[in-house]
Amino acid sequence: MVARLKQIACGLIGWIDARFPMTKWWNEHLAQYYAPKNFNFWYFFGSLALLVLVNQILTGIFLTMNYKPSEADAFASVEYIMRDVSWGWLVRYMHSVGASLFFVVIYLHMFRGLIYGSYKNPRELLWLFGMVIYLLLMAEAFMGYLLPWGQMSFWGAQVIINLFGAIPFGIGDALTVWIRGDFAVGDPTLNRFFALHVAAIPLLLVALVFFHIIALHEVGSNNPDGIEIKKNKGPDGIPLDGIPFHPYYTVKDIFGTGMFLILFALIVFFAPEMTGKFLEPDNFVAADAMVTPEHIAPLWYFAPFYAILRAVPDKLMGVMAMGGAIGVMFLLPWLDRSKVRSIRYRGPLTKIAVTLFVISFLVLGALGTMPAGDVETWIARICSVIYFGFFLLMPIYTSIENTLPEPDRVTMK
Repeated sequence: MVARLKQIACGLIGWIDARFPMTKWWNEHLAQYYAPKNFNFWYFFGSLALLVLVNQILTGIFLTMNYKPSEADAFASVEYIMRDVSWGWLVRYMHSVGASLFFVVIYLHMFRGLIYGSYKNPRELLWLFGMVIYLLLMAEAFMGYLLPWGQMSFWGAQVIINLFGAIPFGIGDALTVWIRGDFAVGDPTLNRFFALHVAAIPLLLVALVFFHIIALHEVGSNNPDGIEIKKNKGPDGIPLDGIPFHPYYTVKDIFGTGMFLILFALIVFFAPEMTGKFLEPDNFVAADAMVTPEHIAPLWYFAPFYAILRAVPDKLMGVMAMGGAIGVMFLLPWLDRSKVRSIRYRGPLTKIAVTLFVISFLVLGALGTMPAGDVETWIARICSVIYFGFFLLMPIYTSIENTLPEPDRVTMK
């Protein structure tokens, strides 16, 4: 009986392989894809990002079944999901908490690439794909933020869309009207944001994630030592410092997934609002164009860039600084002139610069959620200078500092 079932399974796999490269893909991207054997904690976040993306798509599909994208019904439909739909509150909280944890995972994933030089040759295109994914995630989060049609959703969208009005020569005014679909945020804005949030951007995200993974497997994974495992191969052509992704790293990722899901469940069931960081109190009040909230602040994952915007007195220059804060990250592969990839073998200048960059980013994130006073504004200006200095001075401090020699083989530190 067992032999017969095995024969049927082999026949089915053979039939599929003759029509679709299933086994070939399995071998190239899992069973025979060799990854460095010294992956550490920081390498959990790529697979976790994929996990959260799947969560957002699936929970989003269920939410759209009961959501109505209209000015009159949007807020009430969210309340209906929370109160009357079976398990609707759970799906909604999984989606809202998932949005914040998505950015937690993405920021940690980007930080790992930063400290281990995963953007350097030959992985420049891999980094660019990742940055475009990050931009699309920001657009997806912003458009989804409007959909609950609460006070903070409405006024946050109003503030962000009006920033485009800073573009001179009449372009900005025309652009803001085009984005809103009207002269004020209303039904047309809600409908087009809904369409982009549930259809257009998710399709682009899935396509770019696919390209990101293909590019990764084409050039191979980086590692904490920043050396290429393809340089040292055995007689069979297999990297001496590599191990098959499956089963070794699938088991590792399953463990990381389990730990992440425990944290995810704890937040969803016990602190879904995260003291107003994930869901603000004002967003539980229906949008009212006649009542402005006392303090309009973005969600935490936009806050560092919002703080940079407010740190600049001129509106146009502030918008340019905010855009430049994201755009400069695209140039990272060409700004870094270091001879080594990993921070393990770099000099003190890079380590100090990375430390100051992280501190400035966190401080900007905290300031972006606070009301803008004189002291807060000056601190934001200092942190903005440090933020841009990290990137713009990188060609200098990475080229002049002394580095340690990289090992010939990966280490198991």
